[in-house]
Amino acid sequence: MKIKLCGITNRTDALNAVALNVDALGFIFYEHSPRYIRPNDLETFILDIPPFVHTVGVFVNQTADTIHRIVRQCRLTTIQLHGNESPAFCTQFDRPIIKAIPVRDANDITIIPQYKGCVAGILLDTKVDHVHGGTGKTFDWGLAISAKAYDTPLILSGGINGSNIQNAIKTVNPFGIDICSGVEKEPGIKDYNRMTQLIDTIHRV
Repeated sequence: MKIKLCGITNRTDALNAVALNVDALGFIFYEHSPRYIRPNDLETFILDIPPFVHTVGVFVNQTADTIHRIVRQCRLTTIQLHGNESPAFCTQFDRPIIKAIPVRDANDITIIPQYKGCVAGILLDTKVDHVHGGTGKTFDWGLAISAKAYDTPLILSGGINGSNIQNAIKTVNPFGIDICSGVEKEPGIKDYNRMTQLIDTIHRV
C-alpha cells in the first residue's frame, strides 16, 4: 500500500517524511488553505527530494495555465485536483492526475465512472461544506468499499491518524493512504513522532 503525506510546507518535514520511506509528498497550492506553500518556497528545496519519491501538487479550481506553470517551476511529478474539475479538464496535463472526490453519502461516489480513463486514481476525502480537505474528519468507509467496485486505484483520505489507521487499512484495503492533519502539531507543521508512529503502524498491519 502506498503512503502519501500531504500538506508539506517546509524542507524539514519533507526530508523527515522521505527518511520514513513514504511514497509521495503533497504540496498544497490553494491559497486559502492553512497548509498553502508558495511555489517559490518549494522551488528552493524540491531538488533535495530524492528520485522515486513522488511530488504531488494539490490544486483547487485553478486554471490549467496556472497548474502548468507551477508544475514546471516546482518539477512536480503528479497533479491532484481537489475542486470541481471536470473529466475533460483532467485530460489537459502531461502528468498523472489524482482526482479528489468529497464524500458524504452514496450519491457522491456515483460520479467516479465519469473520470475513468481521464485520471490515474481517485482520492476519497470527507465532504465538509466550503472546505477542501484537511478537516481531520472521517466519512463512512463503507462508501469507500463500494467505490472500489469502479475499478480505479483508490486513495483513502479524511481524518486518518494513529488511532484509526489499522481499522482504515483492514476495512478498506485501499491502493493508498493520504495523511495530513493526523500527523500535525498545527496546520502545516508535521509532528515527527506522530509521523513515525503512524507509518510504523502501517508497515505492521
